[in-house]
Amino acid sequence: MSTMTVGEVVVAPVHRGFWTRDRKVGLGLVVFGVLATVLFGALATGEQARFTLSEDAGGAALAINGTLGAVVFGLVATAAGVALLSGAAADWFRLLLAVGVIGFVFSFLCWQVSAAPAGQNFMPMVNIVRNTFLLALPLIFGSLAGVLCERSGVVNVAIEGQLLMGAFAGALFGTLSGSLWVGLFAAALGGAFISLLLAVFTIRYLVDQVVMGIVLNLLAVGLTGFIYERLMQPDAPTYNQPPHAKTWSIPLLSDIPVIGPALFEGNFFLYLALILVLVVQFGLFHTRWGLRTRAVGEHPTAADTLGVQVLRVRYRNVLLAGVVAGIGGASYTLALYSFSKNMIGGKGFIALAALIFGRWSPTGALLASLFFGFADQLGTYLSAINSVIPGEFLAMLPYLATMLAVAGLVGKVRAPAADGKPYIKG
Repeated sequence: MSTMTVGEVVVAPVHRGFWTRDRKVGLGLVVFGVLATVLFGALATGEQARFTLSEDAGGAALAINGTLGAVVFGLVATAAGVALLSGAAADWFRLLLAVGVIGFVFSFLCWQVSAAPAGQNFMPMVNIVRNTFLLALPLIFGSLAGVLCERSGVVNVAIEGQLLMGAFAGALFGTLSGSLWVGLFAAALGGAFISLLLAVFTIRYLVDQVVMGIVLNLLAVGLTGFIYERLMQPDAPTYNQPPHAKTWSIPLLSDIPVIGPALFEGNFFLYLALILVLVVQFGLFHTRWGLRTRAVGEHPTAADTLGVQVLRVRYRNVLLAGVVAGIGGASYTLALYSFSKNMIGGKGFIALAALIFGRWSPTGALLASLFFGFADQLGTYLSAINSVIPGEFLAMLPYLATMLAVAGLVGKVRAPAADGKPYIKG
């Protein structure tokens, strides 16, 4: 190994080794691609796998022989893995990763759809995309709450509790008032309440942020569960039948095939989530508030010397995160369901994973949330077509996708430098 001398400083070249992240991911794609080609190709049938561009079996469709589709898409995943494994396509890592994952998923779907009972061998893409967004909504709001906190240097493990408290407050006060907007305001306050406790104990009293987040999650589960059993469950008409948001259709845009009915025939929460992603993305990287937030999350001491009120920025952003997560919880009870005990069911932790998978970026968190939402919807769809895969395994799909994404696909990531570190003003 050669060295280069600059004056009196000896600089050695960095030796990265053969097994870089690209090659490791490439090897994984090759393994899964070969598995898809051989196994899914053998299990698929000669029936057509139809992917309809509508909400049912009618209308235009993309159709392919099940066995042929499983083999071809498996080979696509394998080819993407080989390209990464060769080390010659490092600049195309994200594109090849996406191609590999999509190839594997469609190979799997060709097997499942072609092997479905007669009359069920189709996948309605409009329903799949629409329900993917609906299931991803709490994850989008939750991961945005995580971005706001962790970009400020505060670890937010309490997303689960914020979502749950928002869902509870939205259902209770929405029912009592008969107003969607009162319920929405109460949900925002419910999430902010959990965030206030997180901020006070971690910023003011320097309690360990991860431990405090877990404690707050347990508090939210216990408090909402107690009130639900004593008040809401015995008298649901009075306390647990909140109004639900109506569907708004945007003219012209809703006519776009597949995407139009899924994205532009949605409720208030869908549009708000997409708007918030754009607002937070722009705010973080193009405004003074965003510059100060990122400075506080990376180097609070330097920010303090420049006149930034570090603790004030952290308090403000943690409370704002609670408001966002509380609204995310309300997307359950003010759009889809009534409140039930511990109804979030771990989605707050998946939102935390989406935050990491998205590399602490609002747009990245959105895409990661959609990935997990699709995994959740896929399990529901496969159950509906009587898949041979056990239902218990299908229920695990979003959690398995979370584990694979964070452990296998995200690679090495760096959180904000001051994330989780309390700041003591000197």
